Amino acid sequence: MKDLLYNPARISPESAQCLLLAHGAGVGSESPFMNRLAVSLAEAGVNVWRFEFPYMQKRRLDGRKRPPDRQSVLLTHFARVIDQCRSGLTPGQALVIGGKSMGGRMASLLAALPDGPDVQGVACFGYPFHPPGKPDQWRTEHFSQVRCPVAIVQGTRDPFGKPEQLLGHGPLPGHIHLSWLGGGDHDFQPLKKQQLPEFALIDRAAAIAADFIHSIR
Repeated sequence: MKDLLYNPARISPESAQCLLLAHGAGVGSESPFMNRLAVSLAEAGVNVWRFEFPYMQKRRLDGRKRPPDRQSVLLTHFARVIDQCRSGLTPGQALVIGGKSMGGRMASLLAALPDGPDVQGVACFGYPFHPPGKPDQWRTEHFSQVRCPVAIVQGTRDPFGKPEQLLGHGPLPGHIHLSWLGGGDHDFQPLKKQQLPEFALIDRAAAIAADFIHSIR
């Protein structure tokens, strides 16, 4: 499909479940995080597509850093790419949407719209529960309106939302499944004292997300 990066599932891609991934605010779809996540998910049996929002496409062309587009522009573009992916699926293939940080948040906002796209799940990697240093600006008010199951994989050191901060806000809705990566930061990098390989927690996040996606019918 045009302008999309594709990592096919290692086994039977023609019938595998599918994940459409959006990038975070600061880096594009080919960052080391996104590359490793896509490869690990494909190894775990998920078809993975990646795309870029308009502001990141412009940055790729001229090298100039830009802030993210307005939320309405991000959501409209995301919805267009979903339609593009949906047209290429075979009967019975589920389509899950998600992304890194801002990309995951946009996916969850789309899935909360009453007239939103037809998707079977949302997968968020490093969800921005609040801006760093501003835990009063919580970003979960739409969670109760999301019309499908959601998996969130979060590092315990993520400045966008740590375990103790979430505890202070009460339980998440029952269809929101939150998994913690011990020692992980916003990019799922472990602590040095954990003596883990660089991408170990990204691979763990991919395994959690793949199990979630495989459970969707």
